[in-house]
Amino acid sequence: MSLQAHTERQATLIVNNVVRACSDITKLNGTGYKFINLASGFIAHYNRYGFIDHYSRYSLRNDIVRNAEMNLWLNFRPGDKNYEYYKSKADIYARIVEAL
Repeated sequence: MSLQAHTERQATLIVNNVVRACSDITKLNGTGYKFINLASGFIAHYNRYGFIDHYSRYSLRNDIVRNAEMNLWLNFRPGDKNYEYYKSKADIYARIVEAL
């Protein structure tokens, strides 16, 4: 089973939500949480509310920028299984960093 790349609509929704959550963590919705929680460098939380609680005391923006290099997924090449999925994740993460 192959993972599906994010659509442009999904990417836009994720980027907009995560960027908004960097200013007000309570704005983080399920879509943004699912993406950012699974990114490299973020500690595991029991759920979105635990993530929100953590980042009500710490800077989500700083952690996103600090973890940018780990979220490039450069170990995947065209033709690899799930390449398109990981490329879409890398592109979304880069768009978030650029917006910040």
